[in-house]
Amino acid sequence: MEEQAEMVGRAFVDHYYHLFDSNRASLSALYQPTSMLTFEGQKILGADDISSKLNNLPFEQCKHIISTIDSQPSSPTGGIVVFVSGSLQLPGEEHMLRFSQMFHLIPGAEGTFFVQNDIFRLNYG
Repeated sequence: MEEQAEMVGRAFVDHYYHLFDSNRASLSALYQPTSMLTFEGQKILGADDISSKLNNLPFEQCKHIISTIDSQPSSPTGGIVVFVSGSLQLPGEEHMLRFSQMFHLIPGAEGTFFVQNDIFRLNYG
């Protein structure tokens, strides 16, 4: 179970940040109407509002560099908690921004997962 959580967590992280960096609008497919994003303390509910928030961030391009991925099984029904740390490079910015992000993945149809909970924070200092 733990090995599967690690494998799913890593595959999800690769997929999520690839989409974020190359086709942010397509991230909406990873969320459901019951999904919640907490972005720097602001709570956003539902796939449509989460997609709107992510697509209206004040930068069009960015690059995520992942440092760590920690995954754990979260329930007997197959949920997985994924915690990510890394850096974010914005165009024209000399310094990278450090960030942490947590995802709670819930199994969907036919081996897929959706993001039920997503918490994002920049790490200052």
